[in-house]
Amino acid sequence: MAVILDDSPATLERLARALLSDQLVAVPTETVYGLAGNALSSIACARIFEAKGRPAHDPLIVHLADLSMLDRIAQPHPSVARLAAAFWPGPLTLILNRRPVIPDIVTSGLDTVAVRIPAHPVFHRLIRTADIPLAAPSANPFGYISPTTSAHVVAQLGDRLDLILEGGPCKIGIESTILDLVTGPLPRILRPGAVSGSQIEAVIGPILTGPLQDSSPSESRALIAPGLLDRHYSPATPLTLRDRPFTPAEMAALPPGVVALTFRKPREPAGNSRWLSENGDLGEAAHGLYSVLRAIDEEGPAAIEAEPVPDDGGLGRAINDRLRRASGPPVGGRAGPTQ
Repeated sequence: MAVILDDSPATLERLARALLSDQLVAVPTETVYGLAGNALSSIACARIFEAKGRPAHDPLIVHLADLSMLDRIAQPHPSVARLAAAFWPGPLTLILNRRPVIPDIVTSGLDTVAVRIPAHPVFHRLIRTADIPLAAPSANPFGYISPTTSAHVVAQLGDRLDLILEGGPCKIGIESTILDLVTGPLPRILRPGAVSGSQIEAVIGPILTGPLQDSSPSESRALIAPGLLDRHYSPATPLTLRDRPFTPAEMAALPPGVVALTFRKPREPAGNSRWLSENGDLGEAAHGLYSVLRAIDEEGPAAIEAEPVPDDGGLGRAINDRLRRASGPPVGGRAGPTQ
């Protein structure tokens, strides 16, 4: 069973040695907990795919300590310096053309690589201590709810890895924004996150949003970035995303065993209601999204019916994206909360 370790200098040295020996370490980030391995090692990255049950067509995000490390693994791009100055360290992932040093398994055989510099100070110190880029997808069975605490990692993957670096609850609580800089004529947001499209446009000018038309994976085509499958981030309990908020009458009329998931706490909460925020705060809703879904799942209801949150182009859009992808069982079959 995995051991949770503190962030002392001696621990970071121990974990760095483990990573350099192709072992896996669960790590905290400001978005969600990740399952980290040496991004320059095909062996380590194969272990990530195996531990998660992740399909080979879904590439990994590579996490870096600084821009000098970026130069080792990706080709230059004129927008990187401005985006890095505005958003790194932070929850923005960039799709760039890769250098040959990155193994094919990391990129699912594509000529592009997904990269970011994380803001979590503990993870940042670990990358610097190891002095290698780290591939680190979410530390969960593929398709299931992402972990936002070390306890979530233990519950989901505790029997599949040995080491977990404690970093407290994740500050943001949902995965990073993914921006493709190289595939099309304009940069494109492939996955919404805490960094909004308007924030990016203020730095580099016009961008597009939404997946590419040919972004669906197949036996001969990989996804250009992680988190783009139609069904992902899913609880074991079937979830339906409504097209509008609940009225009190609609909530009261739900069948027994169906949980109503609302954006803000109802004025008169019913026994079947759960909410993402006490007062309708999008930051609080994002921070608690996966914890609330996990808690509902553990209760074992028959179904979850979720209302959308206000779409502000940033966190609100990202939350709705995760709820939409959570609608239905995860790809590859359901994964229970303790798997």
